[in-house]
Amino acid sequence: MTREMVQHTQRIQAVLEEANVKLASVISDTLGPSGRRILKAIIAGEVDACKLAALGSERLRCTRAALVEALTGRVREHHRFLLAQHLRTIEQLEESVALFDARIETALAPFRDIVERLKEVPGLGGLTAVEIVIAEIGPDMSLFPTAGHLLSWAGLVPRLDESAGKRRSTRIKKGAPWLKPVLVQCAWAATRKKNSYFQAQFLRLQARHGAKKAAIAVAASILTTVYHMLKDGTYYHDLGSQHFARRTPAKTVARLANRIRNLGYDVEIKAAA
Repeated sequence: MTREMVQHTQRIQAVLEEANVKLASVISDTLGPSGRRILKAIIAGEVDACKLAALGSERLRCTRAALVEALTGRVREHHRFLLAQHLRTIEQLEESVALFDARIETALAPFRDIVERLKEVPGLGGLTAVEIVIAEIGPDMSLFPTAGHLLSWAGLVPRLDESAGKRRSTRIKKGAPWLKPVLVQCAWAATRKKNSYFQAQFLRLQARHGAKKAAIAVAASILTTVYHMLKDGTYYHDLGSQHFARRTPAKTVARLANRIRNLGYDVEIKAAA
């Protein structure tokens, strides 16, 4: 239902663009309080851009002049009809989503402790992500002998595609259709947390394999973390951004020395007293 709401929101933006109304360029959330007031006024037949701009909140980042310019368009009756239908569909979906949220909240009552612990994991701060993870894998990790079994079931490990001792493809295998996309979205969010293990892992792999593969690796690490937290009943503990440097200090020193030499300098490594 949330995806359907996004689709109808995009259709509303397309109708406004066709009418030369650039509302999305000045308001980040077209369906926010200000956006809805403006949309309902347009549907009701208001054509004065100044009156429409007056419906915007004072907390909007754009200036009133920019809002007036964005709302100056050519809205016809056909546009109003389409906007009314899409907005009504979105409101109906919102009512249904609210009912489902209440139902899910009741179903999650026995797992409240698990929910609060998983929300501490970077990227899983949103309640929706935690809900999907619990709904897909459940709280009982005895079904998976190891974390690798869970990763394989979720489709976050490379497929076995080798011939004559050469690996032909490293694409990940198909897995849980709901769990994997959510974990990848959580991985992108986790990479933005400064001085965290997941950000350090992402930056370390991005240089060699690219951003997308690095995000998949972070998603696998998030699911591995969830597996051990559920299996052992532990809380999240971030290893920190310096974890990889502390784990293999000799490799880190050699890598940094090579970078200095590549810049044209001589460097001699000597352990501190």
